[in-house]
Amino acid sequence: MRLTVNTFLSLDGVMQGPGGADEDPSNGFARGGWLVPLADDGMEEVVAGWFRQADAFLLGRSTYQMMQPYWEPVPDSSDVVARSLNQLPKYLVSNTLTNPTWHNTSVISGDVLAAVEQLKDRPQGELQVHGSHQLARALHDAGLVDEYRLLIFPIVVGEGKRLFAEDAAPSSFLVTGSHVTKSGTVSLSLLPRPFSADEM
Repeated sequence: MRLTVNTFLSLDGVMQGPGGADEDPSNGFARGGWLVPLADDGMEEVVAGWFRQADAFLLGRSTYQMMQPYWEPVPDSSDVVARSLNQLPKYLVSNTLTNPTWHNTSVISGDVLAAVEQLKDRPQGELQVHGSHQLARALHDAGLVDEYRLLIFPIVVGEGKRLFAEDAAPSSFLVTGSHVTKSGTVSLSLLPRPFSADEM
């Protein structure tokens, strides 16, 4: 399977709590909902396109627990995101949540990277990560991400969880797609490529 990271980012790289004030207040984060004033139909089309390509999801515990109560009650026929999340396999990375109730969920604990490598060894399909900043960082540093799909909003949040840590593995990317929505949000598709020290 191909592994893709799909996420919303502020201009300064924050991915925490984009959709609501109480979405993720961990670590005292009080700036949730920062994307809402910039949301538009173009953004919704991009996100729907992400989910149409999914064959399974790989989620961290916090993201899973935020998504389930919001998306599980949504009728599958009315929304491509709900249909994908409610019907497709979900792999939950957690050492504490052992009995998930969301349909079609399997728990990954212990050696997460080895388990992800086994999933990637499957011959076809796309395994999508959404949110899950710690998981996304670990996958990046291990070189397991095949594609990044980012929606970058023209706003500086100033604090919060970021996709790439200060000590992230140095990386280079090939931009394979870009689009700007009416609000100025930039959609990027990027493929990791071999990194050269000459690019620093």
